[in-house]
Amino acid sequence: MKRIQHGFTMIELVVVIVILGILAATALPKFIDMRTEAQLAAVQGVAGAAGSAMTLNYAGCSVKNNVVTAGKCVTINACSQVGTLMQGGMPSGYSAAASGTDIGSTNGDTATCTVTGGGQTASFVGMSAGN
Repeated sequence: MKRIQHGFTMIELVVVIVILGILAATALPKFIDMRTEAQLAAVQGVAGAAGSAMTLNYAGCSVKNNVVTAGKCVTINACSQVGTLMQGGMPSGYSAAASGTDIGSTNGDTATCTVTGGGQTASFVGMSAGN
């Protein structure tokens, strides 16, 4: 008479658990490191958006001969003002400040600005406009 097997043997279960343990031990450090990379990518994205907003505002002000116009030209002479240019403002938990000397009040002046958030920093070029 043939015996029909009804489940896994203890050895098969132990082998599967050992294999899962090895996979977890090799994958876990990679997942832990991804948090820092994600925070850095997020702050770089905010810095890119801030730099783009500054450039678009400068272009809009140039078209309007630097006359402040709703939806076209906003007066900017400091890095910290970039939130007024971004749709929805500066994201929660992020801030912008000058890395050294601030932008200034002459149209077209530039300065290096820094966005900080999530324990990471990223830089963008701020540009004065609408003065």
